[in-house]
Amino acid sequence: MPGLKRLPRWVTLAALTVLTTLTAAGAAQALQVTDERGVTVTFAQPPQRIVSLLPSLTETVCALGQCQRLVGVDRYSDFPLSVRSLPQVGGGLDPNIEAIVALKPDVVLMATSSRVGDRLQSLGIKVVALEPMSHADVKRVLQTLGQLLDVPDAQQVWRVIDAGVLAAAQSLPASVKQTRVYFEVNSAPYAAGEASFIGETLTRLGARNIVPGHLGPFPKLNPEFVVRANSDVIMVGDRNYAGMDGRPGWSGMRAIRERRVCVFSAAQSDALVRPGPRMAEGARIMAQCLQEMAGRTP
Repeated sequence: MPGLKRLPRWVTLAALTVLTTLTAAGAAQALQVTDERGVTVTFAQPPQRIVSLLPSLTETVCALGQCQRLVGVDRYSDFPLSVRSLPQVGGGLDPNIEAIVALKPDVVLMATSSRVGDRLQSLGIKVVALEPMSHADVKRVLQTLGQLLDVPDAQQVWRVIDAGVLAAAQSLPASVKQTRVYFEVNSAPYAAGEASFIGETLTRLGARNIVPGHLGPFPKLNPEFVVRANSDVIMVGDRNYAGMDGRPGWSGMRAIRERRVCVFSAAQSDALVRPGPRMAEGARIMAQCLQEMAGRTP
């Protein structure tokens, strides 16, 4: 332009260098996580406003020391106590979309089985889908959430879980090992099979699961299968225990006949069936059950 002096070449090059450096720095700050749908989600910075639609994910966020980032949860997220004061946005499978949008989250954490991911994404809300079923899944979810939340040593939480499960196993006498267990998660009946995180914990405790891994993590069983398996011990939550001995053929099962049934409270059941930071507590509860049942006389 007339009246303006042309800048020296070295000034122009210096300006370009600074611009390139700043652009690269900005790109480096962006983070990407790949969820269990195989979808890669990009964030300019770690999300500060999080809605969680799965209790195990809620507990994992808090175990990573980031509870303060949660701005909303599903109706079943009730641990730790601090999350009970957060806005609830419905169930994980049927959340209130308008309530989620109103919270202006940077990301929504949900189960892969949830059907609302596409709807939320169409509204411009980022979604990360994670649904742990096994010990390896829990470890991987911790890694993913640690990356998402910029928590450097997320695996420290896994090491605590792993050490707790090991301690529970070591607390059991040899006489308890090889106890055949049926763990019911729902009265349909759905069971925790060998391939589930509950089944893997039972295996580490030395117990034998009557539900083989090839049936899947949490299969729906034919009740006759359970009767024929005739387990030594039954583990069940009090929500599903009512009427169990009245099911056709079940009163003749050894576990029911000899009163070898561990009936867990609602609080215990929550710790047992959520694949996350409280898995060591779940292992201790199951170990206590095995020890008590081993000493029970018919």
